[in-house]
Amino acid sequence: MASRPVEATAACPISPVVDLVFSRWSTPILWVLKEHGRQRFVEIQRWLPAITPKVLTQRLRQLERDGLITREYHAEIPPRVEYEISDLGRTLSPVFATLTAWSDAHLASVEVARHAYDMAGRPTL
Repeated sequence: MASRPVEATAACPISPVVDLVFSRWSTPILWVLKEHGRQRFVEIQRWLPAITPKVLTQRLRQLERDGLITREYHAEIPPRVEYEISDLGRTLSPVFATLTAWSDAHLASVEVARHAYDMAGRPTL
């Protein structure tokens, strides 16, 4: 009997959260806003120099849409826009703290495992 494909959320109920929070630039943006408070677009770019303006704009819009950040427009000359992590976004702080602790405790082991794998001549990604 052939197995049927399973929806990602049925196979892993946290898939929507992973897609929401851990997409390529979402986590670094949320981290910057959590650690450094309210920031203007150019300030976020300074913290994340590898992100392009187009991608930063897209990610900020998506994070605002998802309720994880807030955007405040100041009608002055020149106009000023500021971004801040929202109350909902702040609820991710324990998740980030847990991942930081895991990283501190285990990332060196991951590097050792990668090195051993590569030295064994196995194909890399």
